[in-house]
Amino acid sequence: MAINRRRLRLGDLLINQGIITEEQLQKGLELQKEKGCKLGEALVESNVVAEETIVKILGEQLRLAYVDLSNAKIEDEILELVPSALLKKHMMIPFEYAEDNPNVIRVAMVDPLDIEAVDDINIVTNLQVETVITTRRSLNMALDKYFGQKEVYSAVDEYAKEKEAKLEESEELYNEDVNSSPIVQLVKSMIEQAVRQRASDIHIEPMERQVRIRYRIDGALYERMVYSQRLLSAIVARIKIIGGMDISEKRKPQDGRITQVVDRQEYDIRASVLPTVYGEKVVMRLTSKNALTLEKRRLGLNDEELEQFDHILQNPHGILLVTGPTGSGKSTTLYTALSELNKEDVNIITVEDPVEANIDGINQVQVNPKADLTFASALRSILRQDPDIIMIGEIRDSETAQIAVQASITGHLVVSTLHTNSAASTVTRLSDMGIEPYLIADSVVGIIAQRLVRRLCGDCKEEYEATVEEKELLGYSVAEPLKLYKPCGCDKCDNTGYKGRIGVYEIMEVTPQLKRVIAHNEDADKIKNVALENGMKTLRMRAAEYVIDGTTSVTEMLKVSFDS
Repeated sequence: MAINRRRLRLGDLLINQGIITEEQLQKGLELQKEKGCKLGEALVESNVVAEETIVKILGEQLRLAYVDLSNAKIEDEILELVPSALLKKHMMIPFEYAEDNPNVIRVAMVDPLDIEAVDDINIVTNLQVETVITTRRSLNMALDKYFGQKEVYSAVDEYAKEKEAKLEESEELYNEDVNSSPIVQLVKSMIEQAVRQRASDIHIEPMERQVRIRYRIDGALYERMVYSQRLLSAIVARIKIIGGMDISEKRKPQDGRITQVVDRQEYDIRASVLPTVYGEKVVMRLTSKNALTLEKRRLGLNDEELEQFDHILQNPHGILLVTGPTGSGKSTTLYTALSELNKEDVNIITVEDPVEANIDGINQVQVNPKADLTFASALRSILRQDPDIIMIGEIRDSETAQIAVQASITGHLVVSTLHTNSAASTVTRLSDMGIEPYLIADSVVGIIAQRLVRRLCGDCKEEYEATVEEKELLGYSVAEPLKLYKPCGCDKCDNTGYKGRIGVYEIMEVTPQLKRVIAHNEDADKIKNVALENGMKTLRMRAAEYVIDGTTSVTEMLKVSFDS
């Protein structure tokens, strides 16, 4: 993206094609001036336009083909033509020979106008070079895939051989070594690769003879690397240093926070260290500020659900609860709702443990039990801060629940999360926490139960005829023919058959009829039946719609709605 855009007048091209507005262009130009970067980079960074869109437009202007390297399978013979250091320096990668001429090598570049880079690859390979354009992200992923691990392995191997004797002699010596470049590079590249592979968590697991690295991608764990057990202490120590933890404490669990920029995007990483029999296990949870504040439509809500969601958020006071197990996207839904409500005339205060993403204009409080700052004590103080909207990270005990209810009744909008299986069972959970049924009926305005299902890969999903059992599960007529899809696996989805996830929602808006049922302390089944009469759709119903339209598979539906 380092192409001379002044000559191409990128801003005018984007406006002419209706991709951005004049106002967005002005903001992009201001950011460009402030950061001293290219206009395209400024527009991508401010989430106005996708990098792919800009690169395709530039490709058209330069009459160059655009290539998405995520689909490319590069032969070893081609990869061995050029040293990886040169490819990283010039941000390029050769990926195939020209069809009609084996003396021409096709090279994907971020900046195809970089004459020096083209000359260098021409000299090294002794081949003619045909340039094509690609995105920085796509290129980084390809470089990671083909060269990342090889480089790290060789550097780390050297480090391990060198330090093995010292580590055996003295445990203290590695305190200095953890800042040495191979270990720094190893941890940095581990995080970068996880981000580029869309991982939500990194697991560093000590085993008897080795250290296993697994990434959680779309909710499932995949083994990505295996290192020698002798590297564990240095890797853990490095993570402790950058996470602000005590490097000498190895017997107690510890938590820390790391910030790392990957592909010009800032990631907040929560690191947790736990002593196990073979050493300390580390789990790093990766979150991006941009990923937590999406547009509502990108959450996976359909038009009907968007209308319900908006209607609930329009309440000036009351409690909105988002429920579901860990990792079901509750925080994303809450942050999205808060970003929408974040206006100049509204005072929003949050109490979280921990604060997952910093949002401008919102006052965020981090729970600190050591300083006696719990959810309950923070909430009491917050009520004296003249809030309009209060976000509670999680209602964990009856004291927090009582204060939340009182706050909602006295004219505040309270949004929070609970760990329950369905919208209806949330009401009975509040009742179990000691909240009077009439207070629940009076304060709760809406409950959203949610899960995440994996999307089938659009490139390799396979069609098949549904069985009688599957039709019955989906509530579909057994006599009618029904085509469903199952995962298959290809290079684009890493042979998993799935790519990305989408939210499944059960939205229960508390209507006057439901208020009466809740006030009479009815059980969850009765509440659910009345909500269904009022138009609610259960998680199973919503997931079934995704199965029928080919978005996901029956297996994924059963995972999110097993008890329905």
